[in-house]
Amino acid sequence: MSTELKLPLEEEQPLVLRTPRESEAGAGEVAAERVHGPRRILVLGATSGIAEACIRLWADRGDALYLVARNADKLAVVAADAKTRGASHVGTAVANLDDTNAHPEVLAHAINSLGGLDVAFLALGVLGDQGDAEKNFGTADQILHTNFVAPVSLLTWLANYTAQRHAGTLAVLSSVAGERGRKSNYVYGSSKAGLTAFVDGLRNRIDRDGVKVMTIKPGPVKTAMTEGMKGSAKFADVEAVAASLVKAIDRGDDVVYVPGIWRVIMAVIRAIPERVFKKMNL
Repeated sequence: MSTELKLPLEEEQPLVLRTPRESEAGAGEVAAERVHGPRRILVLGATSGIAEACIRLWADRGDALYLVARNADKLAVVAADAKTRGASHVGTAVANLDDTNAHPEVLAHAINSLGGLDVAFLALGVLGDQGDAEKNFGTADQILHTNFVAPVSLLTWLANYTAQRHAGTLAVLSSVAGERGRKSNYVYGSSKAGLTAFVDGLRNRIDRDGVKVMTIKPGPVKTAMTEGMKGSAKFADVEAVAASLVKAIDRGDDVVYVPGIWRVIMAVIRAIPERVFKKMNL
């Protein structure tokens, strides 16, 4: 049995959580074994469209899952489906991840439930209302907090835990919207730009410790969050996006654009001179 640890909220210490097997054999040996067996996967923001599609694939192959989301009813449906599909373990927690003070306890419960951690997939985020954010800082502040501040808090804890074990993958859902500010969504885009920069620096810091840190940059994907948006009928299929992401996480890629064509599209957009770009309606 794993031992549940209560972590202090007032001081950010590494998550020191070990299963009996890890204590006896060492984290590196256990990590090597996990490559060939069910993976222990924590999903933060488990009811987002992309996360749900990934969860289905992980459950189909028998991985162990711990799912965190704020909507209890939606979370229960996702968890039940994962169990039906054959996940080897399904744990859940209803939590508002905007509450950064609660992160240590949520993560401790998750890691103890899984008996360790191989992958943490951070899929929390909101599009927000750009028009309202332009008039009301409170709206902008909420978008920035959910998309940047809360993930930074979670990643700080998870980075220290995985670096201590010299193993694990941190996969973070950012966006191509963070590559250049556009008038149609610059508040959302700036939150994702900040997250991308943070993840880049984190990868530079702990890759040498044996931890894979992955930046995921999807273009527009057909999910409930984008339903009704202009051109949404042409957005990428969420199942295809999830299949690409699961393979990329297994490989331990650094930066992934999904669909891959967005790497080329964004290179072109970044190359447009500012004197031209500022007059474009994007």
